[in-house]
Amino acid sequence: MSIDLDTSLRDVLGKASAAGLANKLDLHTVGDLVRHYPRRYVSRDALTPIAELTVGEHATLVARVEKATVRPMRNRPGKLMTVVIRDDHGGRLSCTFFNPQKLAHLITPGRRALFAGKVSRFREELQLTHPEFDPLDEGEDVRPFVSVYPAAVKFGSEVVARCVRHVLDLLDDPTDPLPAYIRRAERLPELGRALRRIHVPETEADYRAARARLIWDEALGVQLALALRRQQSLERPAVACPPKPAGLLDGFDAALPFTLTEGQREVGAEIAADLARELPMNRLVQGDVGAGKTVVALRAMLQVVDGGRQAAMLAPTEVLAAQHARSLRTLLGPFGRAGELGSAERATRVTLLTGSLSTAARRQALLDAQSGAAGIVVGTHALIQDRVEFADLGLVVVDEQHRFGVEQRDVLRGRGERTPHLLVMTATPIPRTVAMTVYGDLEVSALRELPRGRSPISTTVVPAGEKPAWLQRVWRRIHEEVEAGHQAYIVCPRVGGDATKRGGAPEDEDAELIDLADPDIGAEADDGAARRPPLAVLDVAPGLAEGPLAGLRLGVLHGKLPPEEKDAVMRSFDAGELDVLVATTVIEVGVDVPNATGMVILDADRFGLSQLHQLRGRVGRGSAPGVCLLVTDAPAGTRARERLAAVAGTSDGFELARLDLELRREGDVLGAMQAGRRSGLRLLSLLRHEEIISTARGYATDLVAGDPGLAGHPALRELVDEIVGEGQAEYLSKV
Repeated sequence: MSIDLDTSLRDVLGKASAAGLANKLDLHTVGDLVRHYPRRYVSRDALTPIAELTVGEHATLVARVEKATVRPMRNRPGKLMTVVIRDDHGGRLSCTFFNPQKLAHLITPGRRALFAGKVSRFREELQLTHPEFDPLDEGEDVRPFVSVYPAAVKFGSEVVARCVRHVLDLLDDPTDPLPAYIRRAERLPELGRALRRIHVPETEADYRAARARLIWDEALGVQLALALRRQQSLERPAVACPPKPAGLLDGFDAALPFTLTEGQREVGAEIAADLARELPMNRLVQGDVGAGKTVVALRAMLQVVDGGRQAAMLAPTEVLAAQHARSLRTLLGPFGRAGELGSAERATRVTLLTGSLSTAARRQALLDAQSGAAGIVVGTHALIQDRVEFADLGLVVVDEQHRFGVEQRDVLRGRGERTPHLLVMTATPIPRTVAMTVYGDLEVSALRELPRGRSPISTTVVPAGEKPAWLQRVWRRIHEEVEAGHQAYIVCPRVGGDATKRGGAPEDEDAELIDLADPDIGAEADDGAARRPPLAVLDVAPGLAEGPLAGLRLGVLHGKLPPEEKDAVMRSFDAGELDVLVATTVIEVGVDVPNATGMVILDADRFGLSQLHQLRGRVGRGSAPGVCLLVTDAPAGTRARERLAAVAGTSDGFELARLDLELRREGDVLGAMQAGRRSGLRLLSLLRHEEIISTARGYATDLVAGDPGLAGHPALRELVDEIVGEGQAEYLSKV
């Protein structure tokens, strides 16, 4: 019998085993099973003689069962199996197994097996308690390496191992998708050998070479999908918008009251060159907090307006959209008041379009967009609705890309005969490997230089759990900022009022900004103790107003407020009519109040590193220095405190972004590329495989350039479908 990767496990292993693999591990085909890789290997050299065992060590040994007895447990329901084993050196040891119904037929006198577990002492004798158990066939010598698999309750590693070995005995070598020249250049084994050696290695070099080859498959599959997407985006031409001498952009530049940074000029030149071509621009501009991305985006929009077309700016929340509209109008001055008294000779109009506008205001905004009266339209998801039409859309700017999926940003780009250029912005610095994978369909520009005049921000961790008196100093510090004529933010992780979400997840419209992938954000503290509910705006604000911040003018801002109320609160804070704003993460991005110098983040350990950095960036935006206080109950020495110390120790968002990735389950990052389907990424690491990802990107670009659609490389098309998924145009999702 010969089988291939598409063969059903039921046809190979029988109904019972196939059902177990399907129900317990979601494995259905031979391909699923052979790509269920071992999680570790036990070397024969690591085997320990029974006579040399010590209490507390994790031991792996090979022994034969001498005796096995099963009896009821005395103080609770269930049964206990006591097993006496002897190794080849004459050492004897007892093992205990709880509720051994599934093992009783395997652990029988005379059975030779591999046992692994932590050595303990019971009644002055050493023993293993419910150790891992891997039966060895009679007459079979211990293999140089024993593969230990991800398993499930009642479907252990040894069962998976037997199924894998049976399948490998029957499997024909699959067609190798990697071109021979790549295998030779990267010194990679063929796919068939790699699949066998990752399961049954003879040497350490065997499984290392096998893993390297399979990692390459995953990296190339991802990069080919991205290259195909880049190619697809170029199929519909864009309208070229070359710079127009003496146009609106030149007038704006001449009136700027500040000098652009070198980074702003360089990135601006890249964007200007992109816009001048008929190939659609697909560019991501990432920049640290305060790097001046808004000015870069505005200059791009003005170049498009100079070309007789419109620009749309998509923001994730109404607060941010309204803030952007105000900021753009302020920056433009008379150049943004077309049709108004006092406007410049060359001017355009900025229109805001959100879901909460009044009927009359919405009707006017739609008319401005459709007629072309508005050169720049700023809005939320409302811009994506079918009823929104543009006279001639030439550029789409997406702010905070991680809040939008590809399918959302592409709705605007799909309208009209020509593709609008795309400029994506993010204030969350992105590690290079993430940029090459999750955002790999975009060219990436980075703004690393901060504009002159930005004030420094001092950040301090306040261990309120250990030193409650420090919290009083926090509130005194806020009073000092207000007395100096400045303002402050108090940030909480939750809105409050209606419900408390498990694990501290926020209830805000910006809930997805909380880094729930962070290993320290959950229902338990580092020491395993249950955590109290996270602090909430609606609970904290009244207590502050009546207590330590009495006498100050406090406002409340969160995502549950009606849009008009949110806008009114922000306007009041921006105008200096409020001293302190108690808010959720709704203020995290885009909010720009130069007079705000103080920030207190309560339950700071509930937030991710990059998010803390973004929040911190709301202060120090004027001439006065900023102060950020990270209040936490997390004990000293815990990972949560280490994370907060990292934020306090650097103001470099790019460094923090890498640290954030190190702390996250990066599978969650890569998994965002495969929403709704079984992951084809099992070995690829954004942290450890940066060089492979970069090299694979080069190969993928060349392959797609030479064979658009990969029609001449069907095996590579199948690799893309396996790793990323069929219909991969929509796999790039938010992170």
